[in-house]
Amino acid sequence: MTLTKNELTYLKNTINRTITPAEFEIINAEWSEHCSYKSSKNYLKALRNDNYSTSMVGHDSGVIKIDDDYVITTHIESHNHPSAIEPFGGASTGIGGVIRDILSSGTRPIALLNGLRFGDIKNINTKWIFKNVVNGIGYYGNCIGVPNVGGELEFDNCYDDYALVDVMCIGFGKKTSLINNRADENDLVILLGNFTGRDGVGGSQFASDSLRSTDAEMSVIQIPNPFVKKLIIETILELINYDCIKAMKDLGGGGLSCAVSEIADSLSVGITIDIDKIHTKQTMMPEEIMVSESQERMLLIIDKSHLKKLNQICTKFDILYSIIGYVTANNKFKVTNKNKILANLPVDLVVHPPLLNRKSSTPHYIAELKKEKKYNLDHIDLSQILVKMITSPNLANKNWIYNQYDHEVGIRTVIKPGYDAAVLRLDNKKYLAVTMDGNPKHCYVNPYLGAIGCFDEACRNVICTGATPIGMVDHLQFGNPENHEVFWSFLQSLNGIKHYSQQFNIPCIGGKVSFYNETIHGPIKPSPVIGVIGIIDRDPFYSIQIQDNDNLIVIGYTKDELGGSEYFHQILDSYSGKCPQVEFKTSKEHMNNVIKLLQNKLAKSITDCSKGGIAVAISKLCMINKIGCIINLNIIPHSKLHNDKILFSESHSRYILAVSDHNLAKTKSILHSKNIIFNVIGKFKGNKLIFKQNSNLIINLNVKTLYTKWMNSINELMSNGK
Repeated sequence: MTLTKNELTYLKNTINRTITPAEFEIINAEWSEHCSYKSSKNYLKALRNDNYSTSMVGHDSGVIKIDDDYVITTHIESHNHPSAIEPFGGASTGIGGVIRDILSSGTRPIALLNGLRFGDIKNINTKWIFKNVVNGIGYYGNCIGVPNVGGELEFDNCYDDYALVDVMCIGFGKKTSLINNRADENDLVILLGNFTGRDGVGGSQFASDSLRSTDAEMSVIQIPNPFVKKLIIETILELINYDCIKAMKDLGGGGLSCAVSEIADSLSVGITIDIDKIHTKQTMMPEEIMVSESQERMLLIIDKSHLKKLNQICTKFDILYSIIGYVTANNKFKVTNKNKILANLPVDLVVHPPLLNRKSSTPHYIAELKKEKKYNLDHIDLSQILVKMITSPNLANKNWIYNQYDHEVGIRTVIKPGYDAAVLRLDNKKYLAVTMDGNPKHCYVNPYLGAIGCFDEACRNVICTGATPIGMVDHLQFGNPENHEVFWSFLQSLNGIKHYSQQFNIPCIGGKVSFYNETIHGPIKPSPVIGVIGIIDRDPFYSIQIQDNDNLIVIGYTKDELGGSEYFHQILDSYSGKCPQVEFKTSKEHMNNVIKLLQNKLAKSITDCSKGGIAVAISKLCMINKIGCIINLNIIPHSKLHNDKILFSESHSRYILAVSDHNLAKTKSILHSKNIIFNVIGKFKGNKLIFKQNSNLIINLNVKTLYTKWMNSINELMSNGK
């Protein structure tokens, strides 16, 4: 994508002269949708929340205080287009980019999570993309020594021959180590790290257009080098320790064009760089150098007195650097080549393009989806349906992925992948819970309620560790924003996230918008992803082995809300029906009381109800603990539903707990005292998963057999074919 006719006119009228080739490429990169957010920036202000302290400006990652001395930093990124074209390198550089965002604030990266979405796994091209994305993430994360502790996986036909690769990174450090981001006239501008090359030239424009998957687009894929990144991490942290860095920025989308102009804008200064000073891989045109997105590079501003120490530290770690320019007081972004001026533009003009107010309209399919598709229950075997769901790629065990990741390096990880959320040990005797969630099916049916549901599910997952949610990041992924229906879905999702954030006082501390995610079949489903972080001031909740005669409690009410459910998708190939709706008051009450139960160590195990409903949540508890249970559907709190809907409704704000007889009375007393809707719906015992209605047997499955199928499903799918 290049500048529009209106943008070119605006640019020429503003500078009142003919623009140079270098100026055109600088503007073209910074004004791309990927870098400028020109379609979304007007609306993202709604997520602003000043009820937390970042204390500094210009950071590439969100910063939130967890006590008087320490901060958590977090950011979320994606590499969707590159991962669809070259999945190994594309996914690897996605990790590399989000690591740099964390590093640029002055904190050490301590954890990674990834959210992955692909097309039909039975498609051989999907398998190839899936396999290489996972390999790329594992390779890069394992090499740099940052544990990959969690994430999510989903397959849907709307992503055929495409991929969504979301990466969330967590950083941790002392408040005093945060980069202050300041600059004075004549400070030095340093380019540190890898050589600049032709790899990644035009990447931001490539990510701001619909994917065409041509060979010509391979040149925009960046080349990762995790071994250099590991050295850069240690170099930067040592420079921070010696207070050498006044300001810092990651070189990501748009390369030097965006990094230099954006850091100048955030500091209200000008910057002049000499393109001849930049260390390059090969002879390149000036315009290529300015928009190259070669990986493993950082932009630093230092004063001259720290140049000697910078040289010593970079020499120690064998990291290249170049003094490419200096800070000025004239608010101009100037690029020279020896004595020739290639570009001389106002910083404001480069960084702040004319924003767009796009039109929106309700998608035509929305009204039709509200009508639930009719179906006949007479011939449905619910035992077989549950097996089919448990073994489906979206609900099967994800060990095929996380067994390829090192999730223990750094010795912080105390709750590992495979549970509701990961938990990390911090240096201040607190614990951090982290998770990320999305549900494109719900967001397709109702993007407002769907986005709220994603947020609520992420919070529930954190709650299940005993943590209190303190902040979130989001990634809003949609098709072409020029499509009025796509843009409507974006606005609805944004409003849902805003309202949930306000109601629960969980600040949005960062995020990203990604448009133009389309395949030959059209736009992807609305795919917002929510990452939530929570803090535990005491020991986290650790599950205890469930034993015979322990009680199974469900908290929450099950409703006729199967629109976008895994069940309807499995049996009807339909998304129709009512989208699950979060009742804010109820959700808050449930969260508060679940935390109270966990603090009092009353539960032996806990999980929330989400995709697949109660049947899948209980099945997972049984399989993980290798124990059976007997459940009476009659006493599950519900609104007069058929058995299948009781089992598979995806209503929000529900939790499943295992409680011993010894703790049952106190548990019930706490829940009764707060008027929480709950019931003891069964007992754990034996080796069979049994759901009954009175004396009628509804589901009867052997837990060991089910566990084997659940564990091996994705492994078998990936072993069939290349």
